[in-house]
Formats: sequence, C-alpha cells, structure tokens
Amino acid sequence: MPSKKKRRIERPTIHPRNRYSENVPDFRVLASLYPSFEPYVYYTRGGWPKIDWTDYNATRELTRVLLDHDHNVKWWIPDGQLCPAVPNRSNYIHWIEDLLSSEIVPKFDSCDDNMRGFDIGTGANCIYPLLGASLLGWRFVGSDVTDIAIEWARKNVDCNPHLLDLIEIRRVGDGSELENSVDNTVRNSEETFFSQNTDQSRVDEKTYASLPVLLGIVRDNEKFDFCMCNPPFFETIEEAGLNPETSFGGTHEEMVCPGGERAFITKIIEDSVELKQSFRWYTSMVGRKVNLKFLVSKLRDAGVSIVKTTEFVQGQTSRWGLAWSFAMPKVKIMASHLPEKSHQSFTLEGLPRQLGAVEVLKSVELLFLSAGASCKTNLFAFTVDITASKENCDMFLKDDAEVSGREDRTLCELSREQLPASDELCFRVSVFEQIPGTLLVKGSLLHKQSPLSGLFSSVFYKLEEGLRKKFPGKIVVQSNTWK
Repeated sequence: MPSKKKRRIERPTIHPRNRYSENVPDFRVLASLYPSFEPYVYYTRGGWPKIDWTDYNATRELTRVLLDHDHNVKWWIPDGQLCPAVPNRSNYIHWIEDLLSSEIVPKFDSCDDNMRGFDIGTGANCIYPLLGASLLGWRFVGSDVTDIAIEWARKNVDCNPHLLDLIEIRRVGDGSELENSVDNTVRNSEETFFSQNTDQSRVDEKTYASLPVLLGIVRDNEKFDFCMCNPPFFETIEEAGLNPETSFGGTHEEMVCPGGERAFITKIIEDSVELKQSFRWYTSMVGRKVNLKFLVSKLRDAGVSIVKTTEFVQGQTSRWGLAWSFAMPKVKIMASHLPEKSHQSFTLEGLPRQLGAVEVLKSVELLFLSAGASCKTNLFAFTVDITASKENCDMFLKDDAEVSGREDRTLCELSREQLPASDELCFRVSVFEQIPGTLLVKGSLLHKQSPLSGLFSSVFYKLEEGLRKKFPGKIVVQSNTWK
C-alpha cells in the first residue's frame, strides 16, 4: 500500500520590505568601511567572511555598524545590555506597518496622519523607536524601569538630532512631566560606556512585577496607533542563558520576570481591557509558540474583536507576533506578506457517545442561518458551505451565538436566497468523528481573495464559542493551520 506523502509546510521568511530580505549584510564590505568592526571578522577556508556570534562585542559592533550604514542611526549600549539583531527587529516594525496600512481598524479622527507608537520596555538600546522613526517617520514614546535603560535610551535619541522630535522616553512610575532628552553632551569614549554599574539599577523581582505596563504611563486622553513590546521571555536568568550559540547580552530586567513572557503579556492584555480605544492595535512579540495559544485564549476571554498572529524568522530563530484590537473591524483585509490563515480547527471532546457529526453540523448551519448567511449542506460529506455578506458577519460577531431552542424550525424555513454580492466571505465547515464522544471541527476559507477573508479567523472563533454553549464538553484548540 503506497505511503501517504506528508504535506510540506513552507517556513515563513523574512519580511519582503525588510532591507535584508534580499541583501544580506556583507561583512567584508562593512569591515572595509568600519575599522572598528574589522577585528571581529574572520574568513573561512573558502574565503567567506564571518563573525563569532558567541562574542557579545562582535554582535554589538555589528548592530552599531548596520544601524549607521543602513539606517543613518548613531547608536551604542554599555556592556551587558540587550543587543538587538537589526533584521529581526525590522520584521516586527514592518508587520505593524502591515497592520496599520490594512485599515481593518479605523484610524483616529485626527488631521495628523503620522503614526504614533508606544514601546513597552524600550531598553537601553531603544531599537524600535529608532527603527520606526528612521524607516517610516513614526513618532514614539518608549518606557522603561531602570536608570541605565532610561539614560542610554535618551542618549541614543540625542545622538540622532534628525529623530529627536519624534521620540520621547518615559520612566515607569514617574508621574511628573518628563522631558524628551537629558544632557546633550554625548560621551564617545568606550571607557565611559563600559564604566556603567548595571547592578545599581537592578530592580528586585517583586517590585518589577508590580510596576505598571501601560496604565499610569499612558496619560489621560492620549491616543496611540499601536503599542509594541519585546517582553522578558524567561522566568529565571539560568533559563535565559541556555542558548550557547549566540551572545546578545541582556540584563536581568530585560530577560526575566516572574511568570516569564506569559505573565508579562497577560499584564498587557489586562491593561488593554482598561484602555481599549486608547490604542488602535496592541501588539507583543512572543518567544514560545505554546504561549501564543494560551494568550489568544486570554484575548478571546477578554472580548477582543480582532486577533492577528504572525511568525518572525531570522536564520534559525523564530519568534511570533501577537496583535489585538477592541475596534469593530472594517472590510479591507490586511495587506501582509503572510497570507491570512485559511484553515482553522478545534476539537469537541467529552460529548455523549450518541452525539454524532450530523447533529453538530446542523447546529453549525443554524448558527449562520440565524445571522442571515446562506448555507449549503452535504450530509454525506459532513460539510456545510457558508456564504456571508459583511452585514451577516457583523451580526454573527455581534450577537451571542445561540442555537438551543431553534431545532424545531426546519432548515428550509430558515434558508433564504441572497442577492449576488461581489464581497462575500465563503468558507466550508467540516465535522469529523474521531472516536465516539470526540469530534473534529475544521474550517476552510474558499475564496482567499475576497476583501472579507480577513474576518475568517474571528468568525471561526465565534463559531467555536457558539458550539461551546451548545455542547459543553472540553474544547481543545488545534495548531493545524495551513496557507
């Protein structure tokens, strides 16, 4: 019997607008242009230039020369501070650019078209405000908790007079009016750079965990187009040092917090529930995919209307992006280099053994018919094809998904003919019985080019909520997503 071939899953690539997507940094050229970088470059037997990625001084100098050569940004950080990889951080900036340009979330009613962002935990490196301002002209507020992070973030801004009016640095816990910069004198001596005592700025875990993230830092009546965050990924400093193949530094405050990234991003979610419309988009980087699923569930429990995810790739390293909004979505789909997830699935477990796929399939159909959508059911294939207009989707997402008490009405009584529409969401829901009491529900987007295809994930999440109410068994979200 011939073996089945496994479906090949294409690995996401670097963002196409990232300047390094097609032009990888040439260490040989950079070494010739920057004598300070030349000592860190060595050559293989084949003549290929490389650097030692386990050497913190080498990675820091590479970041400095890339920012200067490719972005016209002067930059430095003292020993031990987290050294950002420029290509990876650029991916995050361009993804937010995709979110903002999609217009899924309406713009604020303002005559100012310049985007304004909030960087949670900007760090001494201040990388996101510097990249966002230099690449796209965005305005930023960057926040942090330690003296050394605030001092060096401001120094990095002050080193770039052309960006000075675009970036403000705020100290967490300081309620007074904060100036945009400090001493204009920039120290160029590396001895001064290295002499900073990072231990004196350390904040103990209890205090760090209790500090605000957005609440109390965002001022009354302030509006931002987005926030972003590279959170502390780890629960212990030992866990943070488990990768021996790279050295990008990082202090205790930058790398570690009680509960790790899951707890930190949960705090952002909690603050976002309070601030809601103060931001068009709330976003964060996520280091572990298992935490992404947990956080998406948290967002759904919080009543978030839109959730977006993506994967950032740099070499062999993967990070994930999580974005959410409380605004009602508009029609236009996000213009991103990564396609909208066209397949979703979840499992209904712990159901009565006599409950089969047909009963669940009928409930799926009733849910969408009640919102005015048209449905075509195939009981032999255990599928239902759904066609919904923008108004149908809005009604489905707005109303509580209820199917109980409607089974006495026949499907033909609820079914209705719809006028042809150029913009419709079309997808198929399939129900499979895996074992008695366990059913797999899968959704497949049929017309990916439709302007409404960006609503597919939200509609499918709402379907899951409706079935949860109807069939209160255990629901497990699957990681099965394909392009």
